[in-house]
Amino acid sequence: MYTKKNQFEYKRLIEGVSMRPLVYEQKTILCEFILEKDAKLPLHQHPYEQTGYLISGKLRFEIGGKWYNSIPGDSWCIPENVLHRVEVLEEAHLVEIFSPIRPDYLPQNPVSPH
Repeated sequence: MYTKKNQFEYKRLIEGVSMRPLVYEQKTILCEFILEKDAKLPLHQHPYEQTGYLISGKLRFEIGGKWYNSIPGDSWCIPENVLHRVEVLEEAHLVEIFSPIRPDYLPQNPVSPH
């Protein structure tokens, strides 16, 4: 699949967290996230490996019981079924890849690139 800029719309996942898929295929999906300052993603786990890159902002992650302070340029890879959570210290912009694909992150109404 090939997509153009802004092909898919953002959707609100939880309070303070918006996501849009950028591109996907059979095994991976690349998503863009905007996290509002003071948002909190609660402790959770899922059957997807999650790899990310922080473009801007500041985050505080707990991954597998260990805390990390993230600044722009930092990356992470969270294995499947590992407990993790995030505190948003400063509005953040990031991209993440999930494998296998998260069906709940697929676009509802894909827009034609033409």
